[in-house]
Amino acid sequence: MEHDAPASEQTMSRIEDSPLGKPSAWPDRHDPALLFPIARAQAREELGLNCAALPFIGHDDWTACELSWLDARGKPHAAIAQLRVPADSPNLVESKSLKLYLNAFAHARLDAPALLRSTIARDVAAAVGAGIGVELLPITGALPVREPVGDCIDAADIAIDDYGPPNPGHLHTRAQAVEETLVSHLFRSNCPVTGQPDWACVQVRYRGSRIDREGLLRYLVSFRNHAGFHEQCVERIFVDVLARCRPAALAVLARFTRRGGIDINPWRATPGMPLPPPMRCARQ
Repeated sequence: MEHDAPASEQTMSRIEDSPLGKPSAWPDRHDPALLFPIARAQAREELGLNCAALPFIGHDDWTACELSWLDARGKPHAAIAQLRVPADSPNLVESKSLKLYLNAFAHARLDAPALLRSTIARDVAAAVGAGIGVELLPITGALPVREPVGDCIDAADIAIDDYGPPNPGHLHTRAQAVEETLVSHLFRSNCPVTGQPDWACVQVRYRGSRIDREGLLRYLVSFRNHAGFHEQCVERIFVDVLARCRPAALAVLARFTRRGGIDINPWRATPGMPLPPPMRCARQ
C-alpha cells in the first residue's frame, strides 16, 4: 500500500472546501489525504465552551457499512467498521471524506484484516488529532437492533410552532427530584453545507429536578430548521439542558440515521455516567 502524508499535516481548510455536496471521483488507492478534518473549537466557542476545560466527557461512534477490500488472492471481503472518536479530540472528520477514504480500500490487497484495522486507526487518528478505537465487525448479526431505553415523550398532546433556531427557553424543571431517561424519535436538524435533513433518536438521561417533558419536546423540535453537524447539535443540547435544568448528572445520546453508508452517534455526559450499550436503531 502507498502511504501519503496524514491529513493532520495538511492545511486546515474551510468546510466549503471539503468534498461535501460536490461531485467526487471515486479513488482507487489508499490515500489518507482524502480525510478532511474540521476543528471543533469554533462551534464550541459559539456555545461558550472552553476547549481546555470541557463540561463533558464523551465520544462519537461512527458505523461505516461500506467497507470492502481484497485478500492476497484478489477475493473481495466486506465488514462493518466501527470507529470511536473521543470528544476531546481537536478535530472531527467530515463524513463524506471518510466515505471516500474507506471506499478507496475496495481495490487494496491486504494479507489480513488486522492490517486494514490498524491502517484506518492510524490515518483517522492523525486527522482528528487523538487516538481512536476501530473494530471490524461481520456484516450479519454483529449489531442487534435495539432502541435507546427510556420514556418516549413523543406522544405529548401539544401544539408546536417553533422550528428554530434552537430555543432553550422551552426548557424548565419542576421541584420533584428524579432519576430518569427520556427519549424522542422526532429530532431533525440539517447539514450546514448541503441543507439535507438529518434525523435522529435523542436520549436524555439525568438525575436532578424533573425536566418538563413537553418543554423538552418543544426544545428538541426547535432544531428542525437548524444547520449543524451531528456532534455540534448534541453538544448544544447538553450545554442547554445543563444550563437551564441544572441536573446533578446528565448524558445526551443521539443516534442519527445513516447517510452515505455511515451513521454518526455522538454521546456527551458528565463524568461518572455509564457508557451507552452497543446498539442499532431500526432506522439505522
